[in-house]
Amino acid sequence: MLLKINPKNPQERLIKRVSEIIRRGGIIAYPTDTFYGIGCDIMNKRAIEKIYALKKRSKNQPFSFICSSLKNISYYAKVSNYAYKMMKRLLPGPYTFILEGSRHVPKMMLTRRKFAGIRVPNHAICLQLVERLGNPIISTTASLPDGTIFYDPSLIHDTFKKQLDAVIDGGPVPGKPSSVVSLVDDEPEVIREGLGDVSMFR
Repeated sequence: MLLKINPKNPQERLIKRVSEIIRRGGIIAYPTDTFYGIGCDIMNKRAIEKIYALKKRSKNQPFSFICSSLKNISYYAKVSNYAYKMMKRLLPGPYTFILEGSRHVPKMMLTRRKFAGIRVPNHAICLQLVERLGNPIISTTASLPDGTIFYDPSLIHDTFKKQLDAVIDGGPVPGKPSSVVSLVDDEPEVIREGLGDVSMFR
């Protein structure tokens, strides 16, 4: 199912429709402020396992996930005063922050050291989906195991077919990765430099 949703002012009925698909264990493709992503409810183990299979990814490499706001992050991660201050300056935006996960995050979403990658993209569609669902959603690039990345929602729809329950067409996306920054122990470390400015962490 390919659904066209306005990226600036998402239609409420369509956001509701897609969030219901996710709530029932569905897997969707959606636009972000970096790439098109593939996601599901982080509380649905079966759906997460389907995405691992789809991406042919080792379960030792947990996916990052999208929260709807900074307040939402503090429910799923341990946020120090320093981390809060830095994230408040930069979010929503094209960043993935590595933080220590809280007890509310399923174990399969954490690394061995209990870390999680968390995003709050500057994109109305995915933020409203998370808000409507009430849980974060997985964030992994819409790509094939060989590294081919898809930028066109209709191509995502035609390639993945029944492996996805819905594909949102939210128009063009930047097509560049997020910057990944670890804020663990208040010792910032730039793991990947992408779209977001990381000069303050140098």
